[in-house]
Amino acid sequence: MSVVSEDIQPLTFEFVDDGLVPNSKMPFLVYKRAVDVGNDHPEKTIEGLFGANGWGAMWRNGVHDFLHYHATVHEVLGVARGNAIVRFGGDNGTELAIAAGDVAILPAGTGHQCLSSSADFSVVGAYPPGPPVEITRATPRNHERALKTIPNVKLPKTDPVLGADGPLVRLWNSSGVPVI
Repeated sequence: MSVVSEDIQPLTFEFVDDGLVPNSKMPFLVYKRAVDVGNDHPEKTIEGLFGANGWGAMWRNGVHDFLHYHATVHEVLGVARGNAIVRFGGDNGTELAIAAGDVAILPAGTGHQCLSSSADFSVVGAYPPGPPVEITRATPRNHERALKTIPNVKLPKTDPVLGADGPLVRLWNSSGVPVI
């Protein structure tokens, strides 16, 4: 098992719509030191965890250095190597230090932007089943369109870290959004 502890609980953050970044009524979640990445293949470790919990369409890279969000899908970011300062929630959001082993789960509409990172910063991103991801920049026109698409993004059946019984399922299901 690559999860550090089955009892781990995520930090939760709520961001408001700032007129450019819609954010979400569901909480943004961060698991600190959730995945044991102390091996020679941390990206594969994270991919195995996310895949086993039903989050596919994976990629490896970093986090864009411009403010953006995804209006058609939820996203999980697992830090495989290094560390970074990422602002979540848009320009008025929260700057968080994330490091190897941390996992951030962004409900559709949550703004994010990398402000700085170590040279070895490596992230595995993934999405639950659903439409393809679209990178949306924070503009008034995109915001208006996102307000129409975000309510139609269905909830995942599983937490990408702890599966069907994970905190995401409980925290996000209380929002009244349909489950896929």
